[in-house]
Amino acid sequence: MSGLPKVAIYKFASCSGCQLEFLNLEPVLLDLLGMVDIAHFVMARSASSPGPYDIGFVEGSIVNAEDVGRLKEARAESKLLVAIGACATHGGLQSISNWLPMREVESSVYATPVQTHPLKSFPVSEYVKVDASLSGCPINKNELVEFIKSALLGVTPRIRPHSVCVECKLAENVCLLVSEGKPCMGPVIRAGCSALCPSRSTPCTGCHGPSSDCNVESLRTTFAGLGLHQSEITRHFRKYAALDAEFQKGGRT
Repeated sequence: MSGLPKVAIYKFASCSGCQLEFLNLEPVLLDLLGMVDIAHFVMARSASSPGPYDIGFVEGSIVNAEDVGRLKEARAESKLLVAIGACATHGGLQSISNWLPMREVESSVYATPVQTHPLKSFPVSEYVKVDASLSGCPINKNELVEFIKSALLGVTPRIRPHSVCVECKLAENVCLLVSEGKPCMGPVIRAGCSALCPSRSTPCTGCHGPSSDCNVESLRTTFAGLGLHQSEITRHFRKYAALDAEFQKGGRT
């Protein structure tokens, strides 16, 4: 036994992009491997060590009964359970299907719908207690490293509650919403991505989920003033975090 804290990385309904961010930690990956024992990580290694685990990272949303069972097992064997990525924290892109008739979703996605038994797409917190969340599509590598370090030191990680607009100001970006009239979700989305999209002249689409105390009504009014149809505004709020209580107000029809 290594004596190092044991880490497990679980995958559910997702594109695996957040898991890939673990492998993309080139500058610190070797140091990280020296601090923890990554005991279960199917994407990176075929062999797994059994739990219990000190930290369990969960990627992906929960979409069927099998997922629910596996998730509850992950919760039982993880001292600290962390939801990573928009799918796990808010339901992700696939939660758009929650607002459509299931027969329509099945016929659009599956070649043989009769063989599927899908549920709606829900975040991890719908079924089990989550100890911490790292949002994003994918998660931000710097936030991931900061969280792991904080967990190992036993201190509270610094999760930024403010909006992407703050990061835009710090980067001295031109405001795409005010100056160019582009429908940017930055005013209501949590920071942590270093304003990646606006810094490249692309409006924020909201993958980091709602910021604290976000004013969705104000942004709906602003979007309407830009000439967006109500259905377009609704799609903006339903893209990643449709199930969030505040975004349900913004995503109403």
